[in-house]
Amino acid sequence: MRDIEKRLRREAGASTSDGAERAAARFAPAAERAGLVDLAYATLDSPLGALVGVVSSKGLVRLAYEDDRGEEVLAELARRVSPRLLEMPARLEPLERELDEYFAGRRRDFAVPVDLRLAPGFARRVLAACAKLPYGETSSYGKVARAAGNERAARAAGNALGANPIPIVVPCHRVLHAGGGLGGYTGGLGRKEHLLALELGERTES
Repeated sequence: MRDIEKRLRREAGASTSDGAERAAARFAPAAERAGLVDLAYATLDSPLGALVGVVSSKGLVRLAYEDDRGEEVLAELARRVSPRLLEMPARLEPLERELDEYFAGRRRDFAVPVDLRLAPGFARRVLAACAKLPYGETSSYGKVARAAGNERAARAAGNALGANPIPIVVPCHRVLHAGGGLGGYTGGLGRKEHLLALELGERTES
């Protein structure tokens, strides 16, 4: 449990887990107004499994396939960004709505702002270039490296995309090997195939 949640529980005098959760939800708006929350998170449903979404004041900083590692994702953010992290589903509602529209085939571009602070230097330029790839089209690691300013850094571009902290919204699934092979994907190749098929209007198994 994050530091801010512990503090809210102490202030609310909650003695049970359910009571603590209710207290955290009750005091979350006050904590945000007081500047006590740097990161807000929620678990979101999707056809590809549960997703953990985290937003900062600048935008979406992390979107991860939960896969029983939600606590690990949050612990990493507490260490790298801020321990003042609180579950606040309302802050993630715009992202949840856009993801629902995307998976239903009604959205081609995400409007939620992104915060790429977890990707330094060249990796950030790679992700920024990747974010410009059009819906339903694919590119190669070499082309993305060139767009990021170093056409010889295809391998480094691949590493940056493999560590993409905001999959789906920053569409690294649209980047393939030059020969057409799928390459890698943070959520597994089955999910990459699903996303590509979705954008091409094809049916695929979940």
